[in-house]
Amino acid sequence: MKVAASSSAGEPGDSGASQAVKAHLRLRQLILAGELPRGPRIAEVAISEQLGVSRTPVRTALMRLEQEGLLEALPNGGYAVRTFSERDVADAIELRGTLEGLVARLAAERGAAPVVLREARGCLQRIDELLREPALDDAAFSRYVTHNERFHALLCEIAGSPVIAQQLERVINLPFASPSGFVIVQANSPAARDMLVIAQDQHLQVLDAIESGEGSRAEALMREHSRIARRNLREALHGAPTEQQRPLAGVQLIRRRG
Repeated sequence: MKVAASSSAGEPGDSGASQAVKAHLRLRQLILAGELPRGPRIAEVAISEQLGVSRTPVRTALMRLEQEGLLEALPNGGYAVRTFSERDVADAIELRGTLEGLVARLAAERGAAPVVLREARGCLQRIDELLREPALDDAAFSRYVTHNERFHALLCEIAGSPVIAQQLERVINLPFASPSGFVIVQANSPAARDMLVIAQDQHLQVLDAIESGEGSRAEALMREHSRIARRNLREALHGAPTEQQRPLAGVQLIRRRG
């Protein structure tokens, strides 16, 4: 299936940067949807025709996707879609948990700006409102993902370390390593709301520990929090699928352990 090119894709008014962004987003969608084959070299000419853009923004998009980890550079030039072992993904999640644990400890030890703490509390209050419902529909899950990602971003801001923030951003951009990378696996599952309630309780405890200056506790809680994503990874790869369960974007890129 081809992605339809925008009617304005080739118009003179479009800047090169805008075209590169469009190509990047569309290529990412193709990869995660499994519409680009794994292994063979990606044909730039064919992709440029498919997306309705020139080869220059396609090359830029390919470079960015290689930096994100979805593509690999080939020895003789060009790029191919990467695959990941289950261990690769588990390690990426573990690395995120380690860095977020460090962020939480530093935030507790250094003190956090009240304005950022208030915004983080507001994020958690909005999640609490969602979880008051006995079941979550697709729209509620989408809102949860938005608030969850914002809360994790605020934790990084609370620590006040641009160096760690930069490294954490790189890790989160790894495929499947973001805080909400596997949340969608829980949608429409009987235990969905229960798992999110557990995650929310950890959010609240981490913020309490930061405000109380309990660095070691905040770090331990944040590392434990990442284990939920690892559990969801196992469920996505080895759990028995249900008719209601939605497929996880990009899961076909993960090589399952026997």
